[in-house]
Amino acid sequence: MALCVLAAGWKSEGLSEKDGSSGFIGGLLGIIVDHALRPESAEEARLVQQRVNKIGVRCEIACCNWPEGKPKIGHLQEAAREMRYQIFQEVCVEKQIGVLLVAHHADDQAELFVLRLSRNSGVFGLAGMAFVLEIFPAHSSHCWDGYSKQGIMLVRPMLEFSKDDMYKICQDSQQIWVEDPTNRNLLFTRNRIRMSLNALSSSSFCSEIKRIITACRSTRMFIESICCKMLNVSVSIKDEGYCIVDVEKLDPSNVDDLYLSKFLVMILQFVSQRQRPIRGRAVRLLLEYIRSIPCKTSLTAAGCYLCAAPQSRGAKVIICCSPEALLPSKKFFYYKDDEQRPSWLCLMDQIMRDMISHSDDLAMDASSVPFLHAKSPDAVLREAMELKLISESTYTSIRSLQMEEHKNFSSTKEADRVFDSRYHAKVSSSLNIRLCAGQSCHFMCRFLVTWKPYNKKYVISSDLNEFNLRSKGEFCQLCVAPIRIRCMVDADWLYLAKLFKSDEHQVKNSIPGMEDNEVMELGCYSFMKSSAQAALQKLKSIPAPARRTLPVLVSSRDLPLCIPSIEFSSCQCLLVAAEFRPRVPLGGGYSSYL
Repeated sequence: MALCVLAAGWKSEGLSEKDGSSGFIGGLLGIIVDHALRPESAEEARLVQQRVNKIGVRCEIACCNWPEGKPKIGHLQEAAREMRYQIFQEVCVEKQIGVLLVAHHADDQAELFVLRLSRNSGVFGLAGMAFVLEIFPAHSSHCWDGYSKQGIMLVRPMLEFSKDDMYKICQDSQQIWVEDPTNRNLLFTRNRIRMSLNALSSSSFCSEIKRIITACRSTRMFIESICCKMLNVSVSIKDEGYCIVDVEKLDPSNVDDLYLSKFLVMILQFVSQRQRPIRGRAVRLLLEYIRSIPCKTSLTAAGCYLCAAPQSRGAKVIICCSPEALLPSKKFFYYKDDEQRPSWLCLMDQIMRDMISHSDDLAMDASSVPFLHAKSPDAVLREAMELKLISESTYTSIRSLQMEEHKNFSSTKEADRVFDSRYHAKVSSSLNIRLCAGQSCHFMCRFLVTWKPYNKKYVISSDLNEFNLRSKGEFCQLCVAPIRIRCMVDADWLYLAKLFKSDEHQVKNSIPGMEDNEVMELGCYSFMKSSAQAALQKLKSIPAPARRTLPVLVSSRDLPLCIPSIEFSSCQCLLVAAEFRPRVPLGGGYSSYL
C-alpha cells in the first residue's frame, strides 16, 4: 500500500495524466497475488484491490494455482515466493511491462543479512538485495521481441525505508493496509529473525546493520567490476553456445578466491542460463579445477561441463551446458518482422547506459574496499567491528542470532533437499518441441530457432498461430508438416556420416528406419549429400561436448531434417536459422547500480 501511494504521487506530479475513461493514472498497474493458502486470502485481495483503485492505480488480482498441491508448512514461504515472481513475470510479459517495482524495505534487508549469515554466506550474499537488477522470464508466449533481448528491470525504490516508515506513509495518506497473519508464525525462519531483530531495534543497532550491508554492497560492486575486466581478457563466446577460457591469460593461481569464484560463477550462470546462485561445494570444485594447470580432466558442476579445449594442451578450458540440465521452453513466442520496438525499450536502454556509466564513475581503489580478504561471514563481522562499522554490542547480538539460526538450518537440510527435488526438478533433454513453418522458438532459452518459408510460391496466412501453406505448385510434405526440435545426440553425426557415404540406392539400407516414401520426402539426394559433407566439416570445429546442446529439427522418425548451427538441411526449401541468443547475459545482468 505504501508503494502504491508513493508511485501514484510520483506519476501524478510528473507527466502522467489520468485516463479520462477509467480515471486511473497512466503508466501504472498494481498486481496483487492471492496465494490461495488461507481461506480469507481471496476476500483480502479484493479489499486491497478496491483500496488501490481508489488511489488511482489500476489493479489486478492474480490467483496462484498449485498443480502439485499446496506446499508444506516448512517451505511455504519459499514456494510462495517462487510462485509470486513467476506470476509477476507472466503479467509483465503479457502486458509488455518493462519495470517491476517491489516494496522490499530496510527491515527485509536486515532479516536477509542475518538469514544469510546463518547459511555461511560470503560477502556477496551479505550484500543483500540490489536496488536494481534484471530478471529474465524463462518462458514467453507473446508476439513481442522485447524480452528475447532484455529482461524485466526489477526496482526496489524503498530499500532504505524502514517498516515504521511504511506505516507512517500509509497513515499520513489515510490508507488502511492488511496484515498477513502468516508473518507472525514462528515456524518460519524469517519471522523468528524478525521478532529477534525487533527486540534489538534501537536506532544505533539499525543504522549499524545498514552500514555493514552498504559496505558489503560496495565490495560486491567492486569485485563485479574487476570480474568483468577479467571476462573481457580471458573469455571468448562461440556462436554454438559455449565459452572458452584462456587459463594462461587468466593466471588463476595469482587470483584471489573471492574474485575467481565470482568470475567462474558469472560464466557458468551464462552458459547454463540459470539465475540461481552457485554456492558451496560446487564453487570449491570449480576453484580447484581451474587452478590445476594444465587441465587434463573434465568436471560437471552447476549444470555445466568443463574440459580441456582440443589442441590447447590444457591451457584453455571449454565450458558448455550439460544437456541434462537444460530447462524446457514450454511455450513458443512468435515474431513479426514489421513489428516496431516499443519506445519505452529505447528509454530503458538509455537508463541502463547511464547507470553503467555512473557505476564506472564510482570505481574505487582496492585499498579502500572492505572485506576483500574475508574468508568467512565471521571474518566479515570481525573486520566490520575493526573498521567501527558496528559496535562490539551489535557484533555480539548479530553473532548470537547467527548461531541460533544456524542450528535450525542444519536440522532442516534433509527437508530442503526434498523441497528442491519437488520444485526444481531437472528436466530431461529428450523433451521435444513442435515447430511450424513461419514460427520462431527460443529453444531451451538459448537458441532462437526460426523457420521461414523460402519459396516465393508460398502464401502465408496472417495468423501465425494457425499457420497455413497454400501452394501454387507441388511441394514435399516436409515443407508443410510440423516438425520437432530436440538437442543433438551422438547418433545424429553418425547419421550425417552415413548419408555422406551413401549413394541413392544405398540410403535405405545404410540408414536404419528410413523407408522409401520418407526418402522421397527428404528431397534431392545430391543436395542432402553436399549438405551433410559441409556439416561434417563444420562439426569438426565444434568440441564434442558442445555439440550435445545444438538444436536439431527431426522428422516423425526422429531423423535429422535440419541442424541449422552446422548448416545441414535435407531440403532446399527448409530454411531454418538458429542464433545463439541467451537471455541471461554474461555477468548475470545489471546486479547492482548504486
